Amino acid sequence: MQVEPAAQVLRRFRSVFNAVKTHFQQVEKKAGVGGAQLWALSVIHAQPDIGVGGLARAMDVHQTTASNLVKAMLTAELVVASRDDADRRATRLRVTPRGARVLKKAPGPFSGVLPEALAALDDETLARLDNDLGKLLALLQTDERAAGIPLAQM
Repeated sequence: MQVEPAAQVLRRFRSVFNAVKTHFQQVEKKAGVGGAQLWALSVIHAQPDIGVGGLARAMDVHQTTASNLVKAMLTAELVVASRDDADRRATRLRVTPRGARVLKKAPGPFSGVLPEALAALDDETLARLDNDLGKLLALLQTDERAAGIPLAQM
């Protein structure tokens, strides 16, 4: 039995969403934190003294989203924040020993399976995929602000 093209693509989307969901469930089970927090924690670990704005850029999320992630990680004592001596408004972030232990027991990739897979695609494939998804998003009339929300928080 041949599957209609739209049904085949729908199946592929389901497979993608299932892979993402399964990864984030494994992360939460093994590390005890959500996928977005783990990704943020890994970025802070790799770039000690990064600020919230730098974290937002590294994760390609809105600064408010990054700020909310940082607040949760501060409360959980996974990171510490200090003020920059030159600019007292700027915050520098560092991973605590507790945060480092969470990173050690967490399964990778820290950014998630979808960003990792997309990064492995060649430029031509990514351009085609971007163009085609743009057409789909136009038909769905999506809210562009949703593009700045990590998948782990959806």
